[in-house]
Amino acid sequence: MLKTLKMYSSLAPLIAASIFVSVADAAEVKLPDMGSPADAILSSNTEAQIGRAIMRDIRASGAMVEDPLINEYINEVGSKVAAQTNDGDHDFTFFVIEDARINAFALPGGYIGVHTGLLEATRSEDELAGVLAHEVAHVTQRHIARAIHANSRQSLVSTAIMLGAILAGAASGNSDVAQAGIAVGQGTAIQQQIDFTRSNEYEADRVGIAALANAGFDPYGMASFFDVMSRQNSRSPDERAPQFLMTHPVTTARIAEARNRARDYPQIRSTDSISYKIAKVRSKVFDFDTSKEAVAYFEDRPYQNQNETERYGRMLAYLQDGEYWKALDIGDYLMNRNPNVIAYHIALGEILVKVGRQDDALRVFENALRLFPRNVPLVVAYSERLLELGQPRQAHTMLLDLLNNVLPTPSQVRLIARAASEAGESAESLYYLSEYRLMIGDLIGGITYLQQALRLPELQEIQRIRFEARIDFIREFMSEEQLRRLHQARSTGVAARNRN
Repeated sequence: MLKTLKMYSSLAPLIAASIFVSVADAAEVKLPDMGSPADAILSSNTEAQIGRAIMRDIRASGAMVEDPLINEYINEVGSKVAAQTNDGDHDFTFFVIEDARINAFALPGGYIGVHTGLLEATRSEDELAGVLAHEVAHVTQRHIARAIHANSRQSLVSTAIMLGAILAGAASGNSDVAQAGIAVGQGTAIQQQIDFTRSNEYEADRVGIAALANAGFDPYGMASFFDVMSRQNSRSPDERAPQFLMTHPVTTARIAEARNRARDYPQIRSTDSISYKIAKVRSKVFDFDTSKEAVAYFEDRPYQNQNETERYGRMLAYLQDGEYWKALDIGDYLMNRNPNVIAYHIALGEILVKVGRQDDALRVFENALRLFPRNVPLVVAYSERLLELGQPRQAHTMLLDLLNNVLPTPSQVRLIARAASEAGESAESLYYLSEYRLMIGDLIGGITYLQQALRLPELQEIQRIRFEARIDFIREFMSEEQLRRLHQARSTGVAARNRN
């Protein structure tokens, strides 16, 4: 069961400091004769660096959803939309935050976050794609850099703090953080920032709707979701507005304009994909505090009256609650009904392991791999089952093949480190743990694991050369303070080993 964790408000000083450094550096640069003035304030490279720094904090907060099926689906839809509006200058990463509040946000460098609450609130895949298209447009239109440029007459410090707080508020869903940041700016500049934000929203709508239609989604999807949010807010005037409305103000005029723009495109009759339905129901199951609550929710409706996706959710609830034989009946039914759904193979394989039918489970996974080679959720799930069954070498080999062909996430690197360790490959396990620490921004920790690996008596010469080269490479990116702390930690470790 995933745990609901909120973002840290400490994002604000991180972003503010990052923006301030880049603005201060850019102050010495003359505006180019041609091109966007935003580039003179905040380059694309600097945006990417800021984005990576924020993402490290988000990962460290524990708020990111690590479910491979949900993440693969969000990236699939997001990439499909981004391909229609991206000029080639942006790399996009889509991720999910475990938060019941309805919100989505764009960070510098092409990082697009979606709350689980927003995923569950959408009524169709077109609505979800509409939100992602809107956020993608914020990135491609350089709204963060343009916001800094629009406020360039303010002091650099107040601009950095304001924008940092606004971004942190959007990322964490905490409007109070954003309001606190705005409060430190001067009154006139605040109004200019609000007006500029409205302009950004309309531009993101325009660009996003075009991308939505060109990607094969219903161009009315964006306006449809805006309308849902607006009506939800009007029905509950005494409650706080949905978080999406706080960070993306929606008016009647804006909804009408979004509909008018959608009319410019051919009508598209789209149907929700099975992947959308599965992502939604998985998010729903994981949203319950206990597995008993999840079971009660799905048992509230008679089984024979439930559709395929509801039965899948019921199966997941049973699986989490340890009612494996009930889950197996549904798993067999779903597999026979629709064997082209990867999620059904994964679930059935896991259930078969739980009921002790190991050979059947392995056959299910092997057959799935033939049908869907190198599918990330499938390989991850199969590897986890192999570790559960005491077959770490096969898990390590399979993960190594996958991660040499796709960009891994930190959780996947942790998994291959575990597989290598259980397979008795200690040096490689420490190497993977080093890479994991680097991915979350801990350079000292990354070198520390490599130094541990270098002390292993069974270390091979080729590994020693590789690990030492990696240490030298990491050192080039460390500050004087980090190098000092690293030397201090190493000296302490050497002294402790000598005492022993």
